[in-house]
Amino acid sequence: MTSSQQRQLTSQQIAEFRRRYGALGRKSKNSELLLCTNGSGEIMGCLGVEVDTVKKSGGSGPRTTGPLMSNVAVGRKFRRRGIAEALVKQAELLVRKQWGYTEMFLYVEKQNVPAIRLYKKMGYRTIWEDDLAQTLVPLDSGIIASKPTIIVCMKKDLMRPSLFGPFK
Repeated sequence: MTSSQQRQLTSQQIAEFRRRYGALGRKSKNSELLLCTNGSGEIMGCLGVEVDTVKKSGGSGPRTTGPLMSNVAVGRKFRRRGIAEALVKQAELLVRKQWGYTEMFLYVEKQNVPAIRLYKKMGYRTIWEDDLAQTLVPLDSGIIASKPTIIVCMKKDLMRPSLFGPFK
């Protein structure tokens, strides 16, 4: 990916975050972007959660509305320090205590085995897989292309205690 393409992609991602989670200082009632920073203000990780329609596999069947976790990311140099786990726990607390929901959903690509392992460890269970999904990937030529992927939808009952102790 060229530096120009990287800047464009970064700009588009920032605009998407502002649309979904509100501009800095303006909170949305139905969404939140959680950030984990170090002592010098450097962002180590982030997680988004928003109340949204949770699709069923293949888009068919009844849908439900609930908190949907997304955009979980930890900077490469900050990985393996429990940051993703801490962000997920904070999102669960927010969703249960402030928003009043008793369950949370997420979508993850099946090939993202470390993320699925973490979510399972934290009490999330697979409710469906969509093998007709598409994802965007950068090619060596710098072009962004669509390719097939498998999306896994997972759900957690926030009222059931997990290995991570009771809710506060």
